[in-house]
Order: sequence, then C-alpha cells, then structure tokens
Amino acid sequence: QVQLVESGGGSVQAGDSLRLSCAASGRPVSSSTMGWFRQAAGKEREFIGTIRRSRWNYFNTDYADSVKGRFTITGDNDKNTVYLQMSALKPEDTAVYYCALREVVGTGPVTASGMDYWGKGTLVTVSS
Repeated sequence: QVQLVESGGGSVQAGDSLRLSCAASGRPVSSSTMGWFRQAAGKEREFIGTIRRSRWNYFNTDYADSVKGRFTITGDNDKNTVYLQMSALKPEDTAVYYCALREVVGTGPVTASGMDYWGKGTLVTVSS
C-alpha cells in the first residue's frame, strides 16, 4: 500500500524559504509521477508542480506560473522522498500543501483528479 507523509511546514515571514518533504512508501517515486498541490482556506486545490521520469530517463519538472522561479521540486531515490523547496515566500502562498502520487508516468497534464494517492498535508503560513 502506498503511503505519503509530508513534513516541513510551519510559520514563516514573507521573503523566507522553507523546504517540504514527502516520504513515500510502497512504490518508488522514481517510477511514478509525483505532484505537489496546495489548498488555501476557501479555495480549490491548486497544482504547484510535478516531477517525473522522461522517456530519455531524465527527470522532468513542471511548475504552475504562480510559483515558477520561486519553487523547486527535487527527488532523492535512495530515500524515496521528494522535496519542495520554496523561496521568496508570499502571504498568498499560505495553504495546506499536499504531496500526491500517480502510478502512470506519461507526459500529459498533472491534475488533482488524476492522482492515485495523497498525503495528509502540511500547513504553511506566511505572514507579511
């Protein structure tokens, strides 16, 4: 059974950095599509970014425009963990952040409805 556990959330000031971790068990992250999403209070869950293996055996990342250039997703195959490095945080980044896994790698869009497994989320609060 696949399990995902996020950690690293907390309260920070605007402009600070924070790194979230997503530890996976039950399936290698290197052979899955891993996604990060977030959900602010009263809003729908939002795609942040994804990391997945390409057909040429590299790892490709993709990001939402709202975080591009500020957030970076990396993976550690030995630890079976993916990370979300967040920098230049803004108050509007305040949300519960979720890690998700899709068993199919593929090249199509990564959407919340298409993910197979979810973590329970970790709260990030950014104050001005």
